[in-house]
Amino acid sequence: MARMWKCSGLRWDVAGPVLVWDGGRRSVLPRGKRVAFAVPEAGGRTCTGARGHACPVRAAVSGRSTGARCEECARLDRAHSVAADTLADDPRPYRVYLAWFGPGMVKVGITAVERGPARLLEQGAVCFSWLGSGPLMAARRTEELLRAALRVPDRIPYAEKRAVRSALPAAEEDRAAEVRELHARATALAGWPESLRPAPCEVVDHVRAFGLDGVPPALGEVVELVPGGALSGELVAAAGPDLHLAVGARGVVVLDTRLMAGWELTPTAEAVGGLTLPVREFRRKREQDGLF
Repeated sequence: MARMWKCSGLRWDVAGPVLVWDGGRRSVLPRGKRVAFAVPEAGGRTCTGARGHACPVRAAVSGRSTGARCEECARLDRAHSVAADTLADDPRPYRVYLAWFGPGMVKVGITAVERGPARLLEQGAVCFSWLGSGPLMAARRTEELLRAALRVPDRIPYAEKRAVRSALPAAEEDRAAEVRELHARATALAGWPESLRPAPCEVVDHVRAFGLDGVPPALGEVVELVPGGALSGELVAAAGPDLHLAVGARGVVVLDTRLMAGWELTPTAEAVGGLTLPVREFRRKREQDGLF
């Protein structure tokens, strides 16, 4: 019987992106590495559980879900989630940040100080700057202040992030410009919580860490894994949970590794360029003539 591995997600550490498998196995993903796996014909996707505990009923979940949890496990996970505002008494210090994903795409968010920049790497932030630090509720109030006063969103869909990665400004200073401008406007606002300590604008750029310098445009994104499907490609870039894979003559496709969670997968020796998973092509802007 072929070996089967169950993916528990993509992590970012000092080595870069790393695929983590149940049982502790880790696969470091340097640029140029071949990523190849197949889904067994009789395979099915099961809930990944919550808070480190297995799903008690091993419930089936949709192949298109990026959460990979059944309704009950998702509820339990949200019950202990800072992101869902259900953990207001967390005593840890938090940072407020501004993250940039492409032209016109800046968001505000918070992350625990102890996590460092991991949250920004996980989200695929092309560049970012800290805005301030303090208790959780002070960080939350600052986040809400920016949403209300400056109309800064706290979420940007991954589909929008993926669509602009191959057309980012070439100069690091150009990529940082919107963050610097918004940081200045944010720190000038009245109404900041007294317990939040402002941070200077120091923009950190992730283009090289992600491998986005010169990355070819992606033709589309994998929609879901399916029984009997397979993928084999060369890693050309990785940002957040996304792997940009060159699959031979088809070009580059994006695989959201969150779609892998809950599946038992088998390694494959197939040559680079194999893809038998559903793909949604990105919409291309129609070229306009010089008159309109």
